[in-house]
Amino acid sequence: MNPEKILRGKRILIVDDEKDVLDQLVELLDISKIDTASSFNEAQDLLERGTYDIAVLDIMGVRGYDLLEMADKKGIPSIMFTAHALSKEDLKQSAQKGASYYVPKDEMGDIAVFIADVLEAKENRKNVWVKCLERLGGVYDKQFGGPNWREQEQEFWGKKLKERSGL
Repeated sequence: MNPEKILRGKRILIVDDEKDVLDQLVELLDISKIDTASSFNEAQDLLERGTYDIAVLDIMGVRGYDLLEMADKKGIPSIMFTAHALSKEDLKQSAQKGASYYVPKDEMGDIAVFIADVLEAKENRKNVWVKCLERLGGVYDKQFGGPNWREQEQEFWGKKLKERSGL
């Protein structure tokens, strides 16, 4: 997979209440067409007026789950991007509410790869959660106390990973 090829010219909405995070993401994704918002209201306006190939949504500070619901209704795949809401409960909630990926901010340097994963999965009608857990499973294992964190929600994750398309 070539992330640069997949991302070239794509329209991306990035929402985060931290200006330095927005600036870094814009720099990392400079081959794409990017709109940024630092508040819920700004993001809501952009979602209502624009069309996007994907949205990258912070959870805390911008009502990320409300924005996820709006993006999902418009058929815009979303990546939940978080530092403070990094928990297995928020991971599950993101998946339940229609997110395509759940990315800790510590992994920001690879955001192009994660976005490319989502866009490629959408194009090929594949379940992107399989790729998300493949790429970030080790990070989740470390954060959530070991590799058995999914066992508590085995039924949910079993179904999620078997869906025809996780988008």
